[in-house]
Amino acid sequence: MTGILVLEQSLNGLQFGLMLFLLAAGLTLVFGIMDMINLAHGSIYMVGAYLIASITAASGSFWLGLGGGVVATAALGAVLELSVLRRLYGRDHLSQVLGTFAILLMSNEAVRMIWGAQPLALNPPAALAGPVELLPGFSYPAYRLFIIAVGLAVALLLYLLVTRTRYGMQVRAGASNREMALAMGVDVRRLFTAVFALGAALCAVAGGLLGPLLAVQVGMGESILILAFVVIVIGGIGSIRGALLGAMLVGVVDTAGRTLIPLLFDRLMGPEAAANAGPALSSILIYVLMAAVLFWKPQGLFPAHG
Repeated sequence: MTGILVLEQSLNGLQFGLMLFLLAAGLTLVFGIMDMINLAHGSIYMVGAYLIASITAASGSFWLGLGGGVVATAALGAVLELSVLRRLYGRDHLSQVLGTFAILLMSNEAVRMIWGAQPLALNPPAALAGPVELLPGFSYPAYRLFIIAVGLAVALLLYLLVTRTRYGMQVRAGASNREMALAMGVDVRRLFTAVFALGAALCAVAGGLLGPLLAVQVGMGESILILAFVVIVIGGIGSIRGALLGAMLVGVVDTAGRTLIPLLFDRLMGPEAAANAGPALSSILIYVLMAAVLFWKPQGLFPAHG
């Protein structure tokens, strides 16, 4: 029984970690290349989930909703970069934090005005609604397996894009040394817009896939944005490889901790301690992990610089 629980929580952690990676990949590229702290990243995740839920409800197809919502969110991200964020690149980090935090607050109110305060329903496709028997006596939801498969496929495509294409070479050059990339003739303005649109598309994929598991509601981006920042700090700013490893660590530690620590407390100290101290310790576990990594490697596991 314990082995099945560990396997199930490991798969849950893998699934959550891959979705965190989709968020953190765009965030770390924007941070690494543009040297910009973008607190509006969580709002793009939220708007992407709302767009996917709305298109799904209007078309009756989850797949049309997912595709249309991702394209619309990428376009929205490009417009946001061109119209507002471009003016913040030359400012200090405090101005960027204040400006993008304002966008976050306005996005929450705009979503509340357009869609209302009640959460939207987003159901997984009927073909993925049931469980799949992975081992004798152990079944796992087909939709969660689908999320893992999509996350791994997107991670592989992103890796190939960054490491095997001319565009990816420019992205890596911009992340390592922006001034040298400018001197070598890289069109940095167009690169910034493309990177931001790509990050917005990845946000929408994460929002659309997590929508059936979590509520599509106002403010859904804030808590997951904090986790995404933890991921890029652990992995190293500007590093796709670091974002992937950091997301896996955070996903597994967060998911396993919320399940296994209360069980451990229940056995050692009784149900009252499990109910009170267990969740509290679980919630700080990823920050303990981040502190330990930074103590060992202050620039993260795989920093893009240096």
